[in-house]
Amino acid sequence: MPNNPQMFKGTSEEASYVRNKLIEYNAMHVPNGIYEEVNLCLKNDNGDIIAGLVGAICWNWMEIDILWVEEKHRKLGLGKRLLHEAEKIAKLKECAFIKLNTFSFQAPEFYKKYGYQEMAVIENAPLGSNHYYFKKDLK
Repeated sequence: MPNNPQMFKGTSEEASYVRNKLIEYNAMHVPNGIYEEVNLCLKNDNGDIIAGLVGAICWNWMEIDILWVEEKHRKLGLGKRLLHEAEKIAKLKECAFIKLNTFSFQAPEFYKKYGYQEMAVIENAPLGSNHYYFKKDLK
């Protein structure tokens, strides 16, 4: 071990390096595993992104990290379109389930509406809100 490793704030490139090293390590322990990013965008006529979904397929599941819709475009079915497309991709990739998390001030009811089951709640995280974890079985 180095004598005295120095701590510093890493760059986004360094974060990617760390992520890839963990993926490499995991692959040694879980054969035939996959890691594939899933990034979806909806754009307006000017080419501006008005909604998007960021996630990844890991082994036999999809994890949705972010689903965002620009505020003035909410309640128009864009989130539903993104979620359904992600589910379609997950099924094509033979994922068994999708997991995600959201806050009480974001969209827990939205996910429940589309069949996501609440698995856990951390109360008062962030302060005054709750942090929800959801899963939807696909098989």
